Amino acid sequence: MKFHKYHALGNDYLVLDPADGTFPSPEDTIRICHRNFGLGSDGILYGPMESSSADFGLRILNPDGSEAEKSGNGLRIFCRYLLDQGKVGYDRFTIETPGGVVTCAINQEDGLITVEMGQVSFQSEKVGVTGPSREVLDETMELEGAAYRYFAATVGNPHCVLPVDEVSESTARRLGPLIEREPRFRNRTNVQFLKILDRNNIQIEIWERGAGYTLASGSSSSAAGAVARRMGAVDADVTVHMPGGQIRLHIDETYHIRMTGPATRVGGMELDPEALA
Repeated sequence: MKFHKYHALGNDYLVLDPADGTFPSPEDTIRICHRNFGLGSDGILYGPMESSSADFGLRILNPDGSEAEKSGNGLRIFCRYLLDQGKVGYDRFTIETPGGVVTCAINQEDGLITVEMGQVSFQSEKVGVTGPSREVLDETMELEGAAYRYFAATVGNPHCVLPVDEVSESTARRLGPLIEREPRFRNRTNVQFLKILDRNNIQIEIWERGAGYTLASGSSSSAAGAVARRMGAVDADVTVHMPGGQIRLHIDETYHIRMTGPATRVGGMELDPEALA
């Protein structure tokens, strides 16, 4: 199988074109993504596929073998791959994911990629949070004997955002796995620890469902930005600061998200069948 490796602010994916290999099984996905026994990545992007509702179809695989509904960084990487392969130019185009259809555009001058991520919802049924029907806003959960505020949101995939005074990798690594599999989240959840810097800047640390600690995430940025706006803490234009770099968001009054950020090509890779033996 032939792969094309890219990263978006340190969040790396392997693109597998259907012309270069078959859709991998969960077991093969785990091995391919492994940093020691495989090619190493935060996931696999399988496409372009045929779509009845968009220009291209895309499936997104996590390194634990599960499938993600949507990935902001994955979408930007896939856009860059389509450009590199001559399948798109600088006009707008659409991509269908299991989490919905998104509209994308690549800026010819600076190469930055903009993705219309869709409308964020805080509704419990849409996010997949147990209990009565409600918007999951400023609720409390207990972790390791301490109470933490949280907001739940979805932009096609589920997120739990915890506003905190300070963010750190150690906190994300310690509490992220507990929150990801907390029973109130029916389909597990992505986790963001959110610090408000000012009206136009936020900082987050990320624990991704099925992937673990992550340097950057587009959907996590979108969810955290929407929560910060819902809290009344930020304006419509927000820069999200992460260990891997920055993503720009525009969040309108109905919580539709427009995300802009880079994607970088790393190189081509070919997997020897022996690696899957």
